[in-house]
Parts: sequence; structure tokens; C-alpha cells
Amino acid sequence: MVKILLVEDNEMNRDMLSRRLERRGYEVVIATDGLAGVEAALSAKPDLVLMDMSLPLIDGWEATRRIRNNPATATIPIIALTAHAMAGDRQKALDAGCNDYDTKPIELPLLLEKISRLTGG
Repeated sequence: MVKILLVEDNEMNRDMLSRRLERRGYEVVIATDGLAGVEAALSAKPDLVLMDMSLPLIDGWEATRRIRNNPATATIPIIALTAHAMAGDRQKALDAGCNDYDTKPIELPLLLEKISRLTGG
């Protein structure tokens, strides 16, 4: 079973997305801020991280950099999720270490395709 770490501070977004992923057979681990996301990447050893970019404590950009800078978590695929689709955000996410980028509201079929491509399942 593919394990996904969902780092999302908005309760409604978190609940909706985690339920939709679980219904499709994914195991979902949740973190509600950037620091907890970095810690969960290390402790839960997910197959993929869905990283909201606007998070409390440290933002998703910094959390991604920290995950990438730790040899134990450096190769975990990360998909940036953001509601603020500004010009340059995709490149900023890739530069921070994300493997892909998606905007909110989430188009589930597109996100599932990206998850499958990055996890091989």
C-alpha cells in the first residue's frame, strides 16, 4: 500500500483530500504544519508527500528544503499544493525541491495521475 504524507493546515481541505485518497487505497498520514510535516517525513517514511505551501510555523517551501536536505528523506517525491497560483510558483516549487506542482482546488484525476507516476503505483 502506498503511504502518502498530507501536509495541510486547512481542516476542510485535509479531511476531503485524505478521505478521497483513502477510498482509492492509499494510506494517509497527516501533518498540520510545516515542522510537523518535516518530522512526519522522517518518522512515517511515506512514499510521497503532498505539501501545502502556505503553512504555519514554517511554510511548505522551507519544509520541502528541509526534507530534501536530510539524507533519510531526500528522495521522497513531493508534490506542491497551492491555492496561490501565481506566475513563477511552479518553478519556485521545483527549485525548492518539489517533483511536481498542483493548484487548488484539486482536480483529483490529475493529482492521482501524478501520484501514480511518482510512486509507480
